[in-house]
Amino acid sequence: MRYTPPAKDLYINNRKNFVNLLKPGSLAVFNSNDQMPTGADGLMPFRQNNDLLYLCGIDQEETILVLFPDFYHKNQREILFIKETSELIAIWEGHKFTKEEATELSGIAEVYWLSEFPTVFNTLMAEAEYVYLNTNEHIRAVVEVETRDARFGKWCRERYPYHKYERSAPLLYQLRAIKSEEEIKMMQTACDITEKAFRRVLKFVRPGVMEYEIQAEFMHEFLNSRSRGFAYEPIIASGFNACVLHYIENNDSCDEGEVILLDVGAEYGNYNADMTRCIPVSGRFSPRQKDVYNAVLRVKRAAEAMLVPGNVIPEYHEEVGKIMESELLGLGLLDKTDIKNQDPKNPAYKKYFMHGTSHHLGLDVHDVGNIYRKFEEGMVFTCEPGIYIREENLGIRLEDNLVIRKDGLDNLMANIPIEVEEIEEIMHA
Repeated sequence: MRYTPPAKDLYINNRKNFVNLLKPGSLAVFNSNDQMPTGADGLMPFRQNNDLLYLCGIDQEETILVLFPDFYHKNQREILFIKETSELIAIWEGHKFTKEEATELSGIAEVYWLSEFPTVFNTLMAEAEYVYLNTNEHIRAVVEVETRDARFGKWCRERYPYHKYERSAPLLYQLRAIKSEEEIKMMQTACDITEKAFRRVLKFVRPGVMEYEIQAEFMHEFLNSRSRGFAYEPIIASGFNACVLHYIENNDSCDEGEVILLDVGAEYGNYNADMTRCIPVSGRFSPRQKDVYNAVLRVKRAAEAMLVPGNVIPEYHEEVGKIMESELLGLGLLDKTDIKNQDPKNPAYKKYFMHGTSHHLGLDVHDVGNIYRKFEEGMVFTCEPGIYIREENLGIRLEDNLVIRKDGLDNLMANIPIEVEEIEEIMHA
């Protein structure tokens, strides 16, 4: 394993919190993600199901976790099923978890080979009344490929039609929204790796460099720091490309006088960083670029002040919009007539700031959690306002990762340069 995983206490506590939310007589099942094909005999890099990982830490394909807290035999209230290795698998694919290793990482004493699942599961189901199935219920999810969890759900309902079926997702979304200190440490590591890579890029950028060359500099530092790579497809967007919100081609040259929008983050142990910074190709911002940049920075800081317990994302973003409106007036991008005639359902500021300000962050970049739930201590959010002026070939977005604490915010990216003067100084050092 490339990264150093958290201690097993994290997973023990996560399971304890989860089973405390189950109905009496309940059994819950979690499946690993599939290994996805690329074509012919190729496979994409494996990425574990985050719900399974959250509950047991096993970062390996063909894994099943079964939780049955009310089962008669105490040793079978938590069972892990893993892929049985062999000499052939070891030769072709490398080392797989032994039962002892799986126990040490997860804190689950009862570990079986995957081939034993049908028999063991049938014994458990004879005593279960409710079965909690796992699904992806993220409000922005577009699920077109059937997952192992989905296939298992179909099989289970057909094999055991008279059980009562429940959803695990609402319970996990409730729990995963609040990050433990162990999880925050993993995210801090991801942010620290991102910082090192960003400082490297500040020294590297010059007129004529290609966007993909900048991407390569980030990737070099990420891999060198025990990350598996980018937390998401990176945006390296120079000039007009920065006005395309999900620009990921990264194939243009960065020309003198342009500003590059860098929306990148490292992954570490499946936990994610999500940073956005904007830097001048020539090493100096023009006066206009600096004015827009500082306007976004002021909005960001005002928005951060509202990331406090008790606030809610829809109302929070509405207030951020009012602040953005004022800044756009100051930049001459809106006038009082625009404000007077605006449609309340589509405010004038959205011409230049058309996305949300914050989202949950964790094992998923757009992490699970109810957007109508009040902010609480331990939640981790991005804060990422932006202004996109297509007619000026200029897009500015600034983003940090913030933990809500009882006494304020903990900025996991506090050491990443963001002030205009600091960025210019590093680029010219």
